[in-house]
Amino acid sequence: MSKPKIHRLDARRLLCPMPVIRVQQLIEELGEAAIGDQIEAICTDPGALYDIPAWAKVHGHSVLDTHEEDYEYMITIQIERA
Repeated sequence: MSKPKIHRLDARRLLCPMPVIRVQQLIEELGEAAIGDQIEAICTDPGALYDIPAWAKVHGHSVLDTHEEDYEYMITIQIERA
């Protein structure tokens, strides 16, 4: 099995619901070829720590990690379906 690609998404300075919308748009753009890849979203809106994982769960993606570092919030999800 090949190593998954990590797609970084800069959602800094975007307020709810834009970080979630950008994640959704990226998954749509990547399509089926990206199943198994990861998205690392970097956000400054603390609500993204809850909104992106909730969206991912509803849409069948896995949340691999969430953490805060220097007032930035990183959410890593694995793409499970296009």
